[in-house]
Amino acid sequence: MLLLGCALLLIVLTACGGGSDSTTNGANQTATTNSATNGSNQAANAGGATNAGEAGVSPSPSPAAESSEFKKIKTVSGEIEVPVNPKRIVAEEYLGSLIPLGVIPVGAPGLTLQNLYFKDALKGVADTGTYGKMNLEKIVELNPDLILSSSSDNYAQLSKIAPTVVVPYGNLKNAHEELTYFGELLGKQEEAEAWLKNYDARIAAAKERVDKAVPAGASFSILEIADKTIYTYGDNFGRGGQPIYQALGRKPPAKVAGVIMEKQWAELSQEMVAEYAGDYLIITSNSRTLEELNKDPLWSTLPAFKNGKVYVWKEERSWYYDPIAVLSQTEELANWLAPAN
Repeated sequence: MLLLGCALLLIVLTACGGGSDSTTNGANQTATTNSATNGSNQAANAGGATNAGEAGVSPSPSPAAESSEFKKIKTVSGEIEVPVNPKRIVAEEYLGSLIPLGVIPVGAPGLTLQNLYFKDALKGVADTGTYGKMNLEKIVELNPDLILSSSSDNYAQLSKIAPTVVVPYGNLKNAHEELTYFGELLGKQEEAEAWLKNYDARIAAAKERVDKAVPAGASFSILEIADKTIYTYGDNFGRGGQPIYQALGRKPPAKVAGVIMEKQWAELSQEMVAEYAGDYLIITSNSRTLEELNKDPLWSTLPAFKNGKVYVWKEERSWYYDPIAVLSQTEELANWLAPAN
């Protein structure tokens, strides 16, 4: 009986020990599984850009769990979901409409980063490549949550990286339309209204000065002298068109106004220059100065040159057409047209 009792006790102790090991092992396996799962998820979240970079583009971001974090908007690409409060924007275009709203992107093309009217505000913003031909791998590395573009050419690729809003060039006609649109898109309506209020006051002051100094019927032409080509531009194509025709309310020569404003640009032969030249000329040229043009028979015979009504500036100051640039250009041209003294 004694031997039988000892044997039974030994069996019970062995069973209890086995159960304890089993429980411990099960807990360890669960912890290991959870750790592996969490580690996998963290790696996926942290390494998304790396994996995407290897593939060229990253997968389209999944909708947020909270519906309030995303909103649907209509674009030329269809209805898409965008973040309500994007934090990492890549701006292929419209950079000058973001800065007035207090929004600094994480990336933009090199050409827009060189914009002298606001480049000092863009230190640390990554260069995403050639304007119009963005570097997709670089964009992936920046891990954006929103991309802004003016062209649909790369939409299929960009939209795989992040929600991409395409606003074709020319769809937004002026500073008010641009700031209002992006203010609503980014939830910055108050900032847009405040900036536009100041913009309107400064434009009005510049226009008042010019109206007093320049005859109402005087015509203005926007021209560009390239290496061997001459171009003329309308009111929404840079080179001074926005400040002269929109902000200051001036007009091109009547006989060519329809052509210029409809197409927005035209290439001119030397024989056509006189026909398109107004009483005042705003000329962009990186290679010719006012002094040189005054010695050139093609230009020196034009009424604007004879009357000293010609303004020559370089592309770095005339090319840009964002709201910030237009405001600065308007005041610059107003200072020429209506000097303080």
